Amino acid sequence: MHVGPFTGAPAEWDDFAQSAPGFTHFHRIGWKTVIERVFGHECIYLAARDADGRLAGVLPLVRVKSLIFGHYLVSMPFVNYGGPLGNEPAVRALVDHATSIARASGVRLLELRSRTPLPVALPVSHRKITVVLDLPERAELLWKRLDAKVRSQVRRPQKEGITVRFGHDQVAPFFEVFARHMRDLGTPTQSRHLFETIAEVFPNDAWFACAYLGDRPVACGCGFRWARELEMTWASALVEFKRLAPNMLLYWSMMERAIDEGLTLFNFGRCSPGSGTHRFKQQWGSRDELLWWYGASDRDGATTPSPNDASYAWGPRLWKRLPTPVATALGPRIVRYIP
Repeated sequence: MHVGPFTGAPAEWDDFAQSAPGFTHFHRIGWKTVIERVFGHECIYLAARDADGRLAGVLPLVRVKSLIFGHYLVSMPFVNYGGPLGNEPAVRALVDHATSIARASGVRLLELRSRTPLPVALPVSHRKITVVLDLPERAELLWKRLDAKVRSQVRRPQKEGITVRFGHDQVAPFFEVFARHMRDLGTPTQSRHLFETIAEVFPNDAWFACAYLGDRPVACGCGFRWARELEMTWASALVEFKRLAPNMLLYWSMMERAIDEGLTLFNFGRCSPGSGTHRFKQQWGSRDELLWWYGASDRDGATTPSPNDASYAWGPRLWKRLPTPVATALGPRIVRYIP
């Protein structure tokens, strides 16, 4: 088994990745374009090949380095999944190679965000989970399965005249809601450039949707389709419209579209067990799945930085006080180093 930088055609990578167990949208090689263009981070895409030169495994890695937050190798940063794909010998060889790169680079943490268990000896964390909902063949069957309270919360915004629109023309209103919501949470926002690039690189896989009260966007979502699954990766709503529950209609509309397109799994994305976000996702009749995040670090208990870390507790309090335009301008300069 030979491991080195991937030098083949993009189609070779994607064809292999899409046929491998554990594949997610974030294994697609188009994410290399997104990361390099938007963040300028070094992407180290590794390939394991057998004696005949055939691909046996792949591993996308991204180096995220700053003086403030530290030095990390992550697969994949800013999203929920990554890690190596391939047969067991290839996966072990890829992880060994990545560990050697991390050790030689002096990184604080090598983190492999796998959806499934890996045949490696690295320590694993289950501090994050994902929440999924099995979809029936027809939307009315899902509707009947929902709790009466959930159905009522979906009907409420409909009665108030809220409607949902899909399409890449929703990127700008999506970002308007998303950036405001992130400021209100006290968390730096990603850039509009990120979502515009995602829409350009993945025109068929990235779903953008906004819920409107009249002409005003009040809730938004961005999800990714792969195989027969849709993951809602980012979702936001304006707090002053919470009474109308526009986010409930937004999620329901995403589920309806997923069913109409023959998908069988709705993925609510990652969260921390027991959090308010976790409880929101559970109310739809969903089930939890452990995430397998493997790490090799230079210190015990090292994790990638988070705005929720106790050492950064002052940050959210300060951020909430910033005017939205200021927070929107400064946020991408900070969050690019928080993988």
